[in-house]
Amino acid sequence: MRSEFDVFIVGGGLVGLSLVAALRDTGLKLALIEPHTPDAVPAEGSWDSRVYAISPGSAAFLERCGAWQRLPRERVTRVEAMKIYGDDTHACLEFGAYDAGLRELAFIVENGRLQHALWQTAREQARIYCPANWTAVEFGANSASLTLEDGAEIAARLVVGADGADSRVRAQAGVAVTPSEYRQLGVVANFSCEKPHRGVAFQWFRRDGVLALLPLAGSRVSMVWSIAQERGRQLAALAASELAAEVESASHGALGALDVITPAAAFPLRLQRVKNFTRPRLALVGDAAHNVHPLAGQGVNLGFRDARELAAVLTGRGLQHDCGDHALLRRYERARKEDVLAMQFTTHALQKLFNNDVVWLASARNLGLRLVNWQPQLKSFLVHHAVA
Repeated sequence: MRSEFDVFIVGGGLVGLSLVAALRDTGLKLALIEPHTPDAVPAEGSWDSRVYAISPGSAAFLERCGAWQRLPRERVTRVEAMKIYGDDTHACLEFGAYDAGLRELAFIVENGRLQHALWQTAREQARIYCPANWTAVEFGANSASLTLEDGAEIAARLVVGADGADSRVRAQAGVAVTPSEYRQLGVVANFSCEKPHRGVAFQWFRRDGVLALLPLAGSRVSMVWSIAQERGRQLAALAASELAAEVESASHGALGALDVITPAAAFPLRLQRVKNFTRPRLALVGDAAHNVHPLAGQGVNLGFRDARELAAVLTGRGLQHDCGDHALLRRYERARKEDVLAMQFTTHALQKLFNNDVVWLASARNLGLRLVNWQPQLKSFLVHHAVA
């Protein structure tokens, strides 16, 4: 039997799930397929080593979708200030929410808890195929057709590829992609800290990579250390006490003594440029559409802005009943390209600027941090762009 939908979303990650939730009042018939069964509700005393800095704009989007309010309040931490250091510790750039007229700069949320909240919301809005996978997809003039592993056939006016950086949907559609490996790993772990973080996120642009310590509930922080692959593998393999000592040293003791509360994990980093976000019957969102270096903490926010914009285009389609029409989907692509390209350029340039040993560049970048710190209007502009 052939099932028919208006929108078929491939991928049950954060962005794909948020798109389902955002389309709840559109009258569109929705389905989502995900090969992996979602994890169980995280245990009360456990901590997820993968966290995200959710911008206020993304938080507002998730609240409109009905997911944000499902998060346990005690596990959502407000970032009220940021301190960014160059490899010269006297070069510091500080951002404060109060100075910018905001309540917070970001919210730190654990991946597992946000994923669970979005799954709860998506199940109420769409037909969910999980665990399930697909074997073939064809894009026709009037609809797309997917064949599932169990032989079932699905027809949809629009297929959304939300299946990550190695998107099979993107590959099947023949969309060109240009990857650029950073030859770095993102090493993550959580720590309890001796000194209170007071809602401050810390970041050090070091010559060997970028170290960030993000505030968690209580006297805890989450680490993201972007560093060369070999060194990253060494850090991830260290005993807990040795890893804590390395991070204490690299962070100049900013938070005092550290104790590991979740084991370290590591994932590869790359820049990935995708030529087109849309084709007839196809739209790409999240990591399927773009990858950026995590030093700005904006990767997932870019994805949520994809979902927000695509949902707005489909909701405001007016008399256009075909949600997979390419002229309609091009509105989404035009609306997103500038934001994505700007973030890719900025994060790539910063990674190249700081991840080198050229002496004159070291002086220039540290001076640049000081100069920006002396410009309150520029700082306010940067903050308001980041929180969207």
